[in-house]
Amino acid sequence: MDAIAGLLDGPRARDAFLLRSRMSPPWSLRIQDEAPLTVVAVVSGWAWLQAGRAARRIGGGDVAILRGPAPYTVADAPDRPAQAVILPGQRCTGPDGTEQAVMGPLGVRSWGNDPAGDTEMLTGTYQVNREVSQRLLRALPPLLVLRAGEWDCPLIPLLADEIVKDEPGQEAVLDRLLDLLLIAVLRAWFARPDARAPGWYRGYADPVVGEALRQIYHAPQQPWTP
Repeated sequence: MDAIAGLLDGPRARDAFLLRSRMSPPWSLRIQDEAPLTVVAVVSGWAWLQAGRAARRIGGGDVAILRGPAPYTVADAPDRPAQAVILPGQRCTGPDGTEQAVMGPLGVRSWGNDPAGDTEMLTGTYQVNREVSQRLLRALPPLLVLRAGEWDCPLIPLLADEIVKDEPGQEAVLDRLLDLLLIAVLRAWFARPDARAPGWYRGYADPVVGEALRQIYHAPQQPWTP
């Protein structure tokens, strides 16, 4: 196992929160669940993600990863006021803390404001820090987006099919699919020249330093010298 595999081997979802959302404009959610890491995949339509100063529009086939515990907003427009707030424990309220009636359940692991809405999103949340290594979290920006044309992976349609099933062992299936999706996205993202990957990752591409790093990683018990 190389250092990159070691880094990506960390995610281990345990009863992760997974949800399919169907939305029609206008809609806006403020996510304040304090989760360490969230994956958002768009099946169809589009959405705006706002995390800190970063705002990105994502469409069908795009995947975003958000590093917590800072809050973020997902909406149909970048300036749309929040209609609902998601708090720890996936408790949903209105912006003023009272009960909201704009969005609600739409079936098995499905939620939104319109069962036939043009925007369909899949959200997977790692809810506790032990499910994702701190080393991985430190390597990520607050928001990263991988576009549909930047990778070739069948996991989004597969997760979209599985997330609405209610069968024995389904939670374990979804946990593993979420792990696979996260790993596939990160592997593709880290390979991009503009990914601003950490220095130790970039060092692996150096013709001299890279070989030294691989040797040290594979045989740390050896008496290596500076």
